[in-house]
Amino acid sequence: MNFPIPEVRQRVTPRDAVFYALSVGLGQDPLDRRQLDYVDHHRALKALPSMAVVLGHPGFWLRDPRTGVDAVRLVHGEQGIRLLKPLPVDGEIIGRTRVIGLVDKGAGKGALLYSEKQVIDAATGDLLAVTESTTFLRGDGGFGGPAGPIKPPHPIPEGAPDWTIDLATRPEQALYYRLNGDDNPLHADPGTAEKAGFPRPILHGLCTLGVAAHALLRALGDYDAARCRSLALRFTAPVFPGETIRTEIWRDGAFRARVVERDQIVVNNGRAEFEGVRP
Repeated sequence: MNFPIPEVRQRVTPRDAVFYALSVGLGQDPLDRRQLDYVDHHRALKALPSMAVVLGHPGFWLRDPRTGVDAVRLVHGEQGIRLLKPLPVDGEIIGRTRVIGLVDKGAGKGALLYSEKQVIDAATGDLLAVTESTTFLRGDGGFGGPAGPIKPPHPIPEGAPDWTIDLATRPEQALYYRLNGDDNPLHADPGTAEKAGFPRPILHGLCTLGVAAHALLRALGDYDAARCRSLALRFTAPVFPGETIRTEIWRDGAFRARVVERDQIVVNNGRAEFEGVRP
């Protein structure tokens, strides 16, 4: 709980904002002018709301042996983002990450680690965004910790979604996304992926989130980043780079996503809030 995760100071440039947008798949449709506001550096650039997850990112700190975590077997379980002010495309930010909870699911059943990151404007001290993550430590249950509380999932409505949006990923997309600061070898090295129980390297959960967030921005926000207030989701299965992610969205902000090629749900129990959207 008190592990010292270093504070991160990051200079954010237009190049960073463009690279992040490209790394989650924007720009694949050369005729969609709305996407150019996020990838064309000759325009008045906007930062994607989901970029909050990489700003001030502390890196793969759970790999540090002092944590006692089996870093090969951990997976990203849940992710939330709360946006308080627009994210910068040019400026300096501070990322402060801390562990806010641990749940012991029992010997052989793993553990849950809850962490929070604050994204702060270094010049003004203003809090720009708060992100919350749940990491499933598959190899670390039975340490004698508390059995709860566990976050309840957001329900998915019955009936057909109001929007269904297919967005393709690229075979090399995980290699690009790693350059945002998450260099877990699970996403690049076949040997590490095999030890973790996967047939090949998988896409970052946060890259999958970025693809789903793109679909939400299209459906609920008309590509206006300022309208996004929050989103949260649960990761349920991995995506392999090159697969197509289909995001199913309801007007009340509920969403889930599945891989088209395998018809497998990879994101579930999602909830997004956009200004101006009425249920």
